[in-house]
Amino acid sequence: MRVLLVEDERDMSAWLERALAQSGFLPEPAFDAATAEHMLAENAYDAVIMDLRLPDKHGLVLLREMRNRGDVTPVLILTAQGALQDRVRGLNLGADDFLTKPFALEELEARLTALVRRSRSRKTLHMRCGTLVYDSESRAFSLDGSLLHLTPREQAALAVLITRSGAPVEKSQLYSRVFDHDSETSLDAIEVVLHRLRKKLTGSDVRIVTVRGLGYMLEGIDGSS
Repeated sequence: MRVLLVEDERDMSAWLERALAQSGFLPEPAFDAATAEHMLAENAYDAVIMDLRLPDKHGLVLLREMRNRGDVTPVLILTAQGALQDRVRGLNLGADDFLTKPFALEELEARLTALVRRSRSRKTLHMRCGTLVYDSESRAFSLDGSLLHLTPREQAALAVLITRSGAPVEKSQLYSRVFDHDSETSLDAIEVVLHRLRKKLTGSDVRIVTVRGLGYMLEGIDGSS
């Protein structure tokens, strides 16, 4: 089981690397977010163990960027005692499990094994509207059989719309799923994202319509969803 170990404390990383290796895992260390991003781009891992306090980027930012680009590798986050806010944000961003420091090695190994097992047994869910298909595992969209190239914000918006296909989604709800909570952009910024999506869907059998007073809706041009 190949594991990326993202931990900037060298002593902690070395201890975990030795212990996991002795238990049959194949840990590979990364001491900062930049190294982790490079390793994730170059290799396939069964899981990621991630500390949040990295020297160049917060772990939750790294997690969010992973999920935005469609990386569904299971992530187990190491948190400080009582860091409830980090756990809540992590869950919202797609973390799979948490372990509070200090922890027992046996618990780390058990949680790691369990989340990899869940990941491997999880069935891919496909959602469809016309010829637009969303693969929830890879977080990729295809349109009429071809991959649809989207920015992270476009992908996030379209994922919300296709899960509610045929029903309107409120503007504020869509905004909250596309932009960070601390974003300084205005609510109207979501309209720019939708404008770009509409252009990419032009000529297909699906469209995004504005439902006055209710929000936005993805629908098939023939009325199907």
